[in-house]
Amino acid sequence: MTKMLEQKHLALLEEAERRAVAPTDNIRACFELLALTGAIDRDCAVRLARHRLSEGKFVLLFLLHDKPDGLSPHELAERAGVTRATITGLLDGLERDGFIARRSGLDDRRKISVSLTQIGRETARDLFTEHADWVASLFHGFTDDDRKVLNALLQRIWRNLEANACKAGPGKEART
Repeated sequence: MTKMLEQKHLALLEEAERRAVAPTDNIRACFELLALTGAIDRDCAVRLARHRLSEGKFVLLFLLHDKPDGLSPHELAERAGVTRATITGLLDGLERDGFIARRSGLDDRRKISVSLTQIGRETARDLFTEHADWVASLFHGFTDDDRKVLNALLQRIWRNLEANACKAGPGKEART
């Protein structure tokens, strides 16, 4: 493994070993998974930043890519799974950088439609290929069976997480 655990995870792992409170192999596996997802997120952010994009802005480019008539900010917020306040900030940034244009509706000027500009369409097209290739490269050398095993293991972790959340009760956070 090229990336070591973060210092905070090493400290927690040492304390868990000292106290012998839980199987430390399981704790280490969780911390390694967290370190990996953090590294993937950071690499993704660096790749998108080269194009003046965040992950949120990147998602909006693709939601708009095949929509020549555009979408309303409300529709974009709903499809992206963000609040209206968040969508406003994302759209402001995309507009400032020339990726999108906002225009009033013909029938009702209060209705706004958001669509990609030429540079937005080109960036979305090129970046989709680049991003898909990068994501695929993360699983280079994996067989179909490897991916099935990984998916099954991740599903088991999800089920365990959900079971622990149920044990914590309503309004309480599951403890790990």
